[in-house]
Amino acid sequence: MSEECRTSGGDDLRRNSANFAPLTPLTFIRWSAHACPNRTAVIHGARRFTWRETYARCRQLASGLATRGIGAGDTVAAMLSNTPEMYECHFAVPMLSAVLNALNTRLDAGAIAFMLHHGAAKAIFVDREFSDTIATVLAKVERRMLVVDIDDPEYTAASGELWVADVASGSR
Repeated sequence: MSEECRTSGGDDLRRNSANFAPLTPLTFIRWSAHACPNRTAVIHGARRFTWRETYARCRQLASGLATRGIGAGDTVAAMLSNTPEMYECHFAVPMLSAVLNALNTRLDAGAIAFMLHHGAAKAIFVDREFSDTIATVLAKVERRMLVVDIDDPEYTAASGELWVADVASGSR
């Protein structure tokens, strides 16, 4: 590369593999797990995960999705609140070179069904909070997709239940 970068000492250096690496979400999480593995990465209510744990969970989720046929170019939708599972989807899905379609939780069933159809989603992660809406959506979508129902312990209201797939463990 012919681009130059300036170090904090004011020295000019030409960018090369020894002094420069682009920062992407995937290089960020890998670096964080290596550089500060025991630091807290995620806090959600009583749940806490370190960078090492978060990276391992993301790799495990990516592996589980790959086992179910999700791969490069596929779309994975997420109808999730701001939870550790949503955070993990933002890393795990790109690990497969797949596309994450984070759905707006305030949309109606018709709009969500259109987005799932138009985006050709092969899987959807659903927070229990939105189970009733997604049950209506799935009745409108003309093809089958993997549905992963996430139980957020911070959400306490009763709602409909979808089937639960333990993606990370490889069951189902």
